[in-house]
Amino acid sequence: MDPEARENVDPAAAPPADLTRDAPPEGTPQPAREGRLHDKTLTRRRALKYGLVGLAGAAGAGAVLHWLIRGNGEGLGASEVAHIFRGDAPDGKLWELWKKRGWAVEARHYVKIGQSVKCRLCPNECLLRPGDRGRCRTRANKDGTLYSLAYGNPSTFGVDPIEKKPLYHFIPGTRIFSIATPGCGFRCLNCQNWDLSQRKPEELKDPRGEEVRLTPERSQQGLTNEQKWRSSMFPQDVVAVAGYERCPSIAYTYSEPTAFYEYMYDTSKAAREKGIKNVWVTCGYIREKPLVELCRYLDAANVDLKSFDDEIYRKLNSGKLQPILDTLKTLHRQGVWFEVTNLVVPTYTDDLDMIRRMCGWLLENVGPDYPLHFSRFHPQHKLRHLPGTPVGVLQEARSIALAAGLRYVYIGNVRDVADANTTFCPGCKKPVIERDVYSVLAVNMADGKCRSCGTAIAGVWSV
Repeated sequence: MDPEARENVDPAAAPPADLTRDAPPEGTPQPAREGRLHDKTLTRRRALKYGLVGLAGAAGAGAVLHWLIRGNGEGLGASEVAHIFRGDAPDGKLWELWKKRGWAVEARHYVKIGQSVKCRLCPNECLLRPGDRGRCRTRANKDGTLYSLAYGNPSTFGVDPIEKKPLYHFIPGTRIFSIATPGCGFRCLNCQNWDLSQRKPEELKDPRGEEVRLTPERSQQGLTNEQKWRSSMFPQDVVAVAGYERCPSIAYTYSEPTAFYEYMYDTSKAAREKGIKNVWVTCGYIREKPLVELCRYLDAANVDLKSFDDEIYRKLNSGKLQPILDTLKTLHRQGVWFEVTNLVVPTYTDDLDMIRRMCGWLLENVGPDYPLHFSRFHPQHKLRHLPGTPVGVLQEARSIALAAGLRYVYIGNVRDVADANTTFCPGCKKPVIERDVYSVLAVNMADGKCRSCGTAIAGVWSV
């Protein structure tokens, strides 16, 4: 979740629940789909991988499902399985209209187990019977096939400064076209965009009536709420609008983009073909295979490293720490530029010893050159009773990170803190980029090097 990008999505503005209006016209454009990377049937080889051989026979599928529900060491245990939405997949007229609009596509990463499916996109690895919806709210089992319900139907979009993501070492001073759908695999108590991330696609989109296809020209018009509910923006449309807005990059952001993985992947591929860069703003909760697949078209990322304690991850975010650490190492190996955000939440993540361990891990595992942003917490969602983060704690955290050997450390969500957003040359210590929140005030660099001493500044500096 992008902690510096609070979306104003009004829950009261959701479309009505009845389906009495006319269906959209026939011939709604369907996005081209790339061939699947693998057959999702549970073959004998995959059964061996899952340890399922020998569970057939008298026990049959029931034993297989019972074993998977108990947890296999990779996914969720029995106590966490209940967090999926049983029997909550769209059906009837709603489902038919969703498909007709092109808003439902087969998921890329899952395995079939009879008529049940196991999602293999994120570490939640939801096991879904027919009619179930995954924990992220955007994936559903329909008749033994896993579908994404978040495709070509963004609930919010707009143009941001790249610094808002936050990315300080990636083509600074440029504009970025940002899109998001509902959904997230986390349940963060401190979520800044809960009215988007904790919603289902059909709570913010309506497939009835005449379709509104968002093109560069149409995106400039003022749309009513009803038109926004019905609007489609397929990958080629996103790329066209970004180009029209003269944005050299596209951000998948606000909610958790992994929840709309197929939409993000196809848009990223189309953007790369047009020379537009792709930015993933994420909690980092994704399995390695889909991440490596995405990295083929990814140019940069901002990853929320929400804490450096597994117990806190479970309590605060309903997730696990290790997958996020694995994501950072994978991005590093794949050569994708990334920056890390750590939201400092009082009583949860403001432990300076934990911050010290986190900085040591970053230095040892990915090196000193990836920027770290300490972001100030403001009371939101289910933690409204907590105070905002004291500025002094953020300054101490920054001092710890610099003392550990990290070269570029920033403080976000604050004002009137000297040099909170300034990039200093690690060689001569002079400022090379000065900022005021999201605005670049001065640049003392040339060709990615400090003008004063010639030291190379890590980052991506040219479009």
